[in-house]
Amino acid sequence: MSTAPQLVVHRDKELMAQAAAARLITKIVDAQTSRGSASVVLTGGRNGNGLLAALAAAPARDAVDWSRLDLWWGDERFLPEGDPDRNVTQAREALLDAVPLDPKRVHAMPASDGPYGPDVDAAAAAYAEELARAAAPENHGPVPTFDVLMLGVGPDTHVASLFPELPAVRETERTVVGVHGAPKPPPTRITLTLPAIRAAREVWLLAAGEDKARAATLALSGAGEVQAPAAGAYGRARTLWLLDAAAASHLPRSLYPPASP
Repeated sequence: MSTAPQLVVHRDKELMAQAAAARLITKIVDAQTSRGSASVVLTGGRNGNGLLAALAAAPARDAVDWSRLDLWWGDERFLPEGDPDRNVTQAREALLDAVPLDPKRVHAMPASDGPYGPDVDAAAAAYAEELARAAAPENHGPVPTFDVLMLGVGPDTHVASLFPELPAVRETERTVVGVHGAPKPPPTRITLTLPAIRAAREVWLLAAGEDKARAATLALSGAGEVQAPAAGAYGRARTLWLLDAAAASHLPRSLYPPASP
């Protein structure tokens, strides 16, 4: 069942990144306090990496027990290990190398020079199996119930590597698929599907900049998920749009939150 999106609009992208990082620290600590561990799905792109860099700089980051945190990815560029364009490479640079994570709980998506070689569909299937192994009986499905799943919103409304009208956004059974012919480079990618995204307790969609304004308005104004994949991304308990003023500039007043920092 979809949850009605909540919107928070920040003055600029720097403030948005700092506030989102503080919000994420609180969520992780709360989950670890109540259940012993936490699971978060990371996103790449400028907003996802901006959030990770803000988290690295946050004084409260040490409140997190990093050894009891599982990290997953919403999508990945199918490139060789260590490639600077891979989301995991950028995440390590922004945050992960600076905190004491348990390497076994950092679930990077396979690289194109990994055990599955150039077979992106086999690599996607392997990641789906890894998710299924991590799912507990109470999750009622083939993926863990992530505490927070973050997604950057593209100017075309894509989230993860689910692009408008392409086969991956129409997938209803599999949790992870290979993407061929993505409209932005590189064309070959691995992505979670909408069913996997919707397993999360909370889905946070990040959009900053004037180039995201049309996408945010389209996704929040009732567009279908095949035409606007961001419209199909929602959490079990909460769906949160974190925007800066530029990305929110085209929203109808009826959608605009009454008081945002």
